[in-house]
Amino acid sequence: MSRKTARLTVDHLAELADPVRACLFWELTPVDRSRLDQNERIAEKESWVSAVLRDWGSCGRVVRVDGRTVGLIVYAPAPRFPGAASLPTAPSSPDAVVAATAWIEPELRGGGLGRLLVQAMAADLVERGHTAVEAYGDTRGRPDGCVLPAEFLGSVGFKTQRAHPTTPRMRMELRTALSWKDEVELALERVWGVVRPTQKAARPIGSVRTASGD
Repeated sequence: MSRKTARLTVDHLAELADPVRACLFWELTPVDRSRLDQNERIAEKESWVSAVLRDWGSCGRVVRVDGRTVGLIVYAPAPRFPGAASLPTAPSSPDAVVAATAWIEPELRGGGLGRLLVQAMAADLVERGHTAVEAYGDTRGRPDGCVLPAEFLGSVGFKTQRAHPTTPRMRMELRTALSWKDEVELALERVWGVVRPTQKAARPIGSVRTASGD
């Protein structure tokens, strides 16, 4: 089975199932979301991705299995996610990029694809000079998939930054321990198959544990 990641584009959204392609939990305030029907939500999501790609750069990764897009992770600076203001643990830390939505097709969960997306995100952000990423976890099992399970975030290296019984804010430091340069190069090799003529002995990624599951 071929597993690859790629930069998120508007075209990828069309390949994903609902409710992911129409999720505007983060991108709009509750009042603005309530004014849109399903088709308008999809169009607004595409417009948001286009605008962030133009103004800030890459704002997500998709994972493709055998040439088919089966999951994504979306991240951007906090001001790009006004919907987060309604959460009890907002706002995020000033130095952190926010990881909002991540989703994997249900039948492919549990195989490490979620971790692969987090590694790709971390590699991208470190290369661009960012030092931390935060996410708002969910402990109640929201059915729409717009808010990430806190259990998942903990399993891929996030730690609680601000505790809350239902919506903890969690954080991953992107520059930790020994040499992040080597760790990011290792992540890039794992995700994109980058080959360098010489390299140091591989060390596990400090902020992404290697336990099984997503």
